[in-house]
Amino acid sequence: MKLPSRSKAYMIPEYSLTGDLLSFLTCNLQYRYQNKGTLPPSKPVQRWFGEFIHGVMEEAFIQWKQKKTEFPWDWLEDIRPIEEQIDLRLQARGLYPHDEDLFFSSVNNEDTNLNEHDHKKLASARAEKAINIWGKHLFPLIDSSELLIKGIRNMPQYDKNRSRSNYYGINGVVDVLTSMKINNTLEQTNLDNYNNKIIEILKKNNDFQKRINESKDRDEYEIIIDYKGMKRPAIEVDDPKSENKWESHKQQILTYSWLRSQQEDSKSIYAGIIFYLNELVPSKEDLMLIKEEMENGLIDDETLEKYEKDFDLITNWQEDDKAPELSNEFKLNRSIRIINIDKTEIDNSLEKFDKVVYDIEESLIKEMKGNKIQDAWKAEADERTCTACDFRTFCKNNKNKTKDFKIP
Repeated sequence: MKLPSRSKAYMIPEYSLTGDLLSFLTCNLQYRYQNKGTLPPSKPVQRWFGEFIHGVMEEAFIQWKQKKTEFPWDWLEDIRPIEEQIDLRLQARGLYPHDEDLFFSSVNNEDTNLNEHDHKKLASARAEKAINIWGKHLFPLIDSSELLIKGIRNMPQYDKNRSRSNYYGINGVVDVLTSMKINNTLEQTNLDNYNNKIIEILKKNNDFQKRINESKDRDEYEIIIDYKGMKRPAIEVDDPKSENKWESHKQQILTYSWLRSQQEDSKSIYAGIIFYLNELVPSKEDLMLIKEEMENGLIDDETLEKYEKDFDLITNWQEDDKAPELSNEFKLNRSIRIINIDKTEIDNSLEKFDKVVYDIEESLIKEMKGNKIQDAWKAEADERTCTACDFRTFCKNNKNKTKDFKIP
């Protein structure tokens, strides 16, 4: 009796919006080593802060929901214990901050009292501002947080003799999902008896207001919110070899919107919001980048005119000087971005995601067929990415490559 052979395992490749899409767009080759080769960066400080601020905001919301602590929160009493808890979680995963970014955890010291090192630093200052400036407006609106959403799409340019699968999966984690009624939004009711800054900004947004006015019913709607532990990116990037973070973040929200719409309990999504939390307490590096963007015309004229005094302070500031005292309105405005949710824009975003998946799949297939890693994966990144990359010493296209370096 002849036994039938086992059929080939059917596998659907799965891609995440941040772990795959944004990483691949930053640098294809770096993505291959870190994500597919499981070689983590030796100094993942940017990753640490991103996960730190996400963890702090999520834990702060949970505690606010349980205790309803009034704002503003005291850093030492209310916020620092949350930071310490999140920091220890990240340490368990091998993620550590620079000493100048966060306090030294008292748990790791013999003396549990505060000392000269144990005070509010950059990451702590940003966490405090994020909670006290945006938390009091955001937390009352939250319907759910850290929501995992998934979807499936046809594999782009599928070829049964070449492609690994005829479908691919997309997954992402929505930081915050709000659920509101249109009439409540218009009347600003049921929001703990104070004017909600987020609703106020949405009401001034023409695209959002148009969506509200065109609505034929009074059903609930949703808003997708994402935190970014970074400065607000430049509006445009002229270099085709450099990732356009401004556009990539928009695509991320639009794709989240499509993924959420695939779930049975979803409601109409009327807007997306991105919070760039570094803008609340900009570092000197952030200020230098803003200054550079101004010089290169990468900030829109309307914003330049509206905050002329703040931009003048940045223009006249030198790196060795004390950071300028920027207005709270300027920092708040730069820290929030409204994304219009439009079907055509969503379709365009999904097509771009398909293109990224196709490029990743093509590189994987090339490598599976015997091509060397650096021949199968492109190394195209901006200078700042190359400078911080662990693979710069042997990368063919490194913009800061050590001269005359040869691989043994």
